[in-house]
Amino acid sequence: MADIFAPVRLGELELANRVVMAPMTRDRAGPADEPTDLMVEYYRQRASAGLIVTEGTQPSPAGKGYWRTPGIHSPQQVAGWARVADAVHQAGGRIVMQLMHVGRAAVRANKAPDAETVAPSAIPCPDPIPGPDGVPVPTEMPRALDTAEIPGVIAEYVMAARNSRAAGLDGVELHCASGYLPMQFLSSNTNLRTDRYGGSAENRVRFVAETLAALAEAIGPGRVGFRICPGVPFNGMADADPAETYATLLRAVDGLGLAYCHLIQIPNQGFDALELVRANWSGPVIENCGLTLEKAQALLAEGKAEAVSFGYAYIANPDLVERFRYGTPLAKADRTTFYTGHGDDARGYTDYPRAD
Repeated sequence: MADIFAPVRLGELELANRVVMAPMTRDRAGPADEPTDLMVEYYRQRASAGLIVTEGTQPSPAGKGYWRTPGIHSPQQVAGWARVADAVHQAGGRIVMQLMHVGRAAVRANKAPDAETVAPSAIPCPDPIPGPDGVPVPTEMPRALDTAEIPGVIAEYVMAARNSRAAGLDGVELHCASGYLPMQFLSSNTNLRTDRYGGSAENRVRFVAETLAALAEAIGPGRVGFRICPGVPFNGMADADPAETYATLLRAVDGLGLAYCHLIQIPNQGFDALELVRANWSGPVIENCGLTLEKAQALLAEGKAEAVSFGYAYIANPDLVERFRYGTPLAKADRTTFYTGHGDDARGYTDYPRAD
């Protein structure tokens, strides 16, 4: 019987406990998309988590879609992340970077002037996205990637992973959910390609499988995880058969020896996503689905997951592990300060007190 406070090994990642801080966009990066002093403090405060997964971080200028999200493709950004990693490690924690290329889910005003918006197919994201002033605006029409360009996009992910390791982070997580570029390749309604990356489920999972294989080769498979959410409709996703798509993906990458599969579980008609993962993936699983401590303990005790992740709870509770351990009530977060877009705005970010 696994306990939430017991250590666990996920690939090469040694966790002091099984509580994972889920990735959460907070829009606090600096003007060059670099981690700020405030971000260093934010992650340091939460280092008692067994593992921190950073907010989604763009591997290239083209991968950016939101205002004040950080990157990992410039020397200034790498230096900023090195300070974050040092702070977390000095506090006894472990941290991996979530690599997030948004693909078509982008607003022109949020990107560098020369940064393109690309996707598997030239189909715009139907969901508006906030611009620099926080007001949602329509996304721009993406350009469909040529087949010959795809290895270059994968190479951007690989360089981002190498930069992450150079900055001292313990690994990377490929963001394959939320309607971003990898999920756009996976989903039948956003991937209308007729080359080897489109059509059948085997072809639609190819981009993700090749990217994960390249990341594994670059920094070691035991330092690479991936996050999925079968069936999520966010950012215009509407896969015709998500169960088939994700079973195919999981089988395609199961032999790579990756550190973990991070599952966001939502209700789906006709299948249970956690059962789907367990049936097609033999590696460790991090479960995320709006868990309470009691539900998380039950999942671990039943052997359905090796670790559990919490997002919203970590915003107002930097000492979440300690609160769980001692039965301390959880503080509530102020939603009005989730995304301020200011790199020096501590409100609702680093000013939540510990329960000492």
